[in-house]
Amino acid sequence: MKILIVFAHPEPRSFGRALLDRSVTTLTSCGHEVVVSDLYAMGFNPVATGEDFTQRRFPDALQYDREQKQASQQHTFVPEIQTELDKLQACDLLILQFPLWWFSVPAILKGWIDRVFVNGTVYGAGGKRFDQGGLKGRKAMLAFTTGCFPEMMEPDGLLGQRDVILWHLHHGTFGYSGLQVLEPFVGWSIQYTDDDQRRAYLDAYEARLRTIEQENTLPTHTLAEFGPDWRLKPDVAPRTAGHRRSIRQG
Repeated sequence: MKILIVFAHPEPRSFGRALLDRSVTTLTSCGHEVVVSDLYAMGFNPVATGEDFTQRRFPDALQYDREQKQASQQHTFVPEIQTELDKLQACDLLILQFPLWWFSVPAILKGWIDRVFVNGTVYGAGGKRFDQGGLKGRKAMLAFTTGCFPEMMEPDGLLGQRDVILWHLHHGTFGYSGLQVLEPFVGWSIQYTDDDQRRAYLDAYEARLRTIEQENTLPTHTLAEFGPDWRLKPDVAPRTAGHRRSIRQG
């Protein structure tokens, strides 16, 4: 497989970096082709502006998604974006690795998503979304560290169910663009672990990656399972963390 790892951690001596190094070594030894975008090391600019395009369709008022659509057609992205987009399109598996901040990704990684998951290529034109998204046929997973304990992300936990917390990434980013989603890897309560526990996390991540090709993806819904009212058809049972049956008012 061709694997793209997008890594976002500001500290090069972090445990997150140790996870990255172990993943590259492991995946390479298994015969995979690995490309890493280390966003902090690259000095990646997370801010989406009109300067992202070498030509503008609407020069007087920035309509960013529409400019992305034209740039997808005319190949007028600036090199920083085009290079990352080429990496994304070339991969079979995308791994986003980061420390969980405020229930989400660091700003530099959110900016990478905003600028690289472009309209017209990743989603948009011709009904490209979900199982018809521009990245269909590929897989993706999250690998993150967090300061919280696993009990805090149980369904009745202080922070709420893990897969609900990650819904905006699993469904809203990966799923919408056509990516099939793998179970996330989590390094729990990193600030409160000792060296033995950290080594155990590294070993667990390595074991997971050695069989990553055989993993099943998380449940999802296809576009065909939704009706013209944009809701699940009556005969389709919800099977994801974010879909529920609601009582329709008469």
